[in-house]
Amino acid sequence: MGRTRGARPRRVWLWRWRSSPLRRRSDVIEAWLLLVVLVLTLFAGALTGLAAAGAVDRSLAERRAESRAVPAVLAENAADVPHSPVTEDGSGDGRAWVKVRWTAPDGTGRTGRTEAGPGDKAGSVVTVWTDDAGRLVPEPPGGADARFQTVMAGLTVAAATGGMVVIGGWLVRSRIRQRRSEEWEAEWRQVEPSWRRRMRG
Repeated sequence: MGRTRGARPRRVWLWRWRSSPLRRRSDVIEAWLLLVVLVLTLFAGALTGLAAAGAVDRSLAERRAESRAVPAVLAENAADVPHSPVTEDGSGDGRAWVKVRWTAPDGTGRTGRTEAGPGDKAGSVVTVWTDDAGRLVPEPPGGADARFQTVMAGLTVAAATGGMVVIGGWLVRSRIRQRRSEEWEAEWRQVEPSWRRRMRG
């Protein structure tokens, strides 16, 4: 014979919002807390994420506006300077930091180092990025790289903000549940003596 399984209790959705003699004030507070946490998580996360993405996008745009691409001439062979090796798994590009010469906006000659391929030789012309004073700066991200950084900044900040809201709500909810348990215990201590007398009778 197979065993007869008992009926599973039916889950009542949104029970905290329904009128019931068993519903306590703490249940209503907890229901409102969950709603507020949900709204704040979505709203604050979206707001801070968009703000962060906008700030990163403006910062990258400023970097692009303050940078300029200029031609530079290699002053040495890339093969003659230490370079990053290409490993067996394909990592490493074999590029090296090579001395280059370029002309600043004021017409003075400048020297510095930039990355070059392992086969680049002295006298080759490469493109470097400089600021308004003619100093070397990293190439500013653009296109897909800029969009990726902007999106990742927005998502990261949105997730962090939403996570902080959820953690704060969880801490408050834990306190509410602890308080409710203490109320149940206090009421039980008042009811228990009369309940035991009726059971014995």
